[in-house]
Amino acid sequence: MGQPVKTLPTKGSGSLFRKKSVAELIASTQTGRTLRRELSAWDLTMLGIGAIIGTGIFVLTGVGSLTAGPGLILSFVLAGLACAFAAFAYAEFASTVPVSGSAYTYSYATLGEFFAWMIGWDLILEYMLAVSAVSAGWSGYFKSLLAGFGIEIPTALSAAPGALDGQTTYFNLPAFLIVMFLTFLLSIGIKESKRVNNIMVIVKLAVVVLFIAVAFGYVKPANWEPFTPFGFSGVFQAAALVFFAYVGFDAVSSAAEETRNPSKDLPKGILYSLGICTLLYVIMSGLMTGMVHYSSFKGHEDSPVAYALSVTGQDWLVGLISLGAIVGMTTVMLVMLYGQTRIIFAMSRDGLLPKGLSNIHEKYRTPYGTTWLVGLLSGLLGALVPLNELAELVNLGTLAAFIMISVAVIVLRKTRPDLERKFRCPAVPIVPGLAVVFCLFLMSQLPALTWGRFLIWLGIGLLIYFVYSRRNASLNQ
Repeated sequence: MGQPVKTLPTKGSGSLFRKKSVAELIASTQTGRTLRRELSAWDLTMLGIGAIIGTGIFVLTGVGSLTAGPGLILSFVLAGLACAFAAFAYAEFASTVPVSGSAYTYSYATLGEFFAWMIGWDLILEYMLAVSAVSAGWSGYFKSLLAGFGIEIPTALSAAPGALDGQTTYFNLPAFLIVMFLTFLLSIGIKESKRVNNIMVIVKLAVVVLFIAVAFGYVKPANWEPFTPFGFSGVFQAAALVFFAYVGFDAVSSAAEETRNPSKDLPKGILYSLGICTLLYVIMSGLMTGMVHYSSFKGHEDSPVAYALSVTGQDWLVGLISLGAIVGMTTVMLVMLYGQTRIIFAMSRDGLLPKGLSNIHEKYRTPYGTTWLVGLLSGLLGALVPLNELAELVNLGTLAAFIMISVAVIVLRKTRPDLERKFRCPAVPIVPGLAVVFCLFLMSQLPALTWGRFLIWLGIGLLIYFVYSRRNASLNQ
C-alpha cells in the first residue's frame, strides 16, 4: 500500500489505550479469506448518494420548515458544513488506512482500543436505528402506493404496536419484508448489491431533478418573507434535526476492503457524494418554501414534497415523487445495513466481538452470518418498535463519531507524520477543529431525553467492554 512498515509498540496488554499500528491494520486485511474488491470511485459516489438522499429530502424538509421557516436553507448549509469539515478528516483516513470499520478502525489506530470500542458500539446503534426508522417511513409510502392500485394491507400488519392512535396494530410487515430483501441482496455479494444501488440512485436523482425543473415555475418570492420567522434559534434547532439527512456518507469509508483503489477512490466517493447531496438539499428546501408558505406544511410533515406539488396543481408528478421516495429510502437502508455489517466484521476480527461474526462465506465472500443477524435485528426493530423519538439518537451517535474522527486526524498527524497520505485534510488542525465545534454545537441542540438514552446505550457498551471485549481483544493475546 505504500506505507512504511513501522509497527507501533502495543505493549501493556492491560492498557485501555493500546493501539493497532497502521501496518498491523493493513496486514489484517491480507490474511485468511478476504472480501472481494469490486467498487470504483463511481460506485462509491453512488453508494454515498444512496445513503444520503432519502428521508431527508422527502420528509425532513417539511418538518424542518416548521422550525426554521424559509431559513431552512441556512439549516441545511450549517449541517452540511459540519459534515464537510468531518468529511475531509474521513477522506484522509480512508486514503491512509484503507481498512473496513470506518471511524472504529481509525480510532483504534490513533486514540486507542477503549475509544475505538466506544465509537464502534455507538456506530452499531446509529446504523441499526437508521435502518429501522427508515424502514417504517418506507412502509408508509409503500402502503400509499399500493392504495393507489386498490390494494390494502390489513391494519394489524401495517404498523408497529401502538404506532397508530386508536387502532390495534401488531407488526409492520412491509417494513420487515423490505429489510429482509435487502439483507438477502447484501448476503450474496457486493457486486450484485452495487448494481441494484446504482440503478436506484439514478432513478431517484432523476425524480429529484424533475421536481426541481417543475418547481422553478411556481416559486413566489413573497413566501420567503419573513426569512427567519423564529430567529436563528429556530435555524439552529432545525439544523440539529435535518442533520439526519446527511447521515450515511461516512458509510462509504466502511467499503475500504471492497474498493479496487481505496487510497484514491475513497476520498473521491466521500467528498463527491456529500457535495452533490448538499447542493440538492439547499435547492430543494429553497424551492419548497418558495412554492408554498412554510406554515402550510403543518399536518403534511410526512409528505411535504407531494403536498407542495398538490397545492400548485401538479398532481401528475405526485406519483413519481412517491416512487422516488420509496427508491430513495430503499438505497438508504441498503447502504446502512452494509456499513453496519462491515463495522461488526472489523470489531470481530479484532476480537472485541465474538470471532464468528467475522467469518467470510466461501462462495459469496461476504460476512454472511453477520449480515443476516444484523438484518433480522433491524427488521424486527422497524416492525415492532415505533422509532419516532429514537431517530434523534441516530443524529447524536453520528455527531459523536464525527468528533472522534476529527480529533483522531490531528493526533495521527502528530504521532505518525511519516505515513504516506494520498489525500490530506487541508489546514490541520483548523478544519478538523471546526468540525468538532460545529458538531458539538449541533449536539447541544438535541433534547435531554435523547442524551439520556444515548448515555444508557454507552453504559451497556462499557459493561460489555470490561466483561468481554478487553479480555478477548487480539492485542491481549
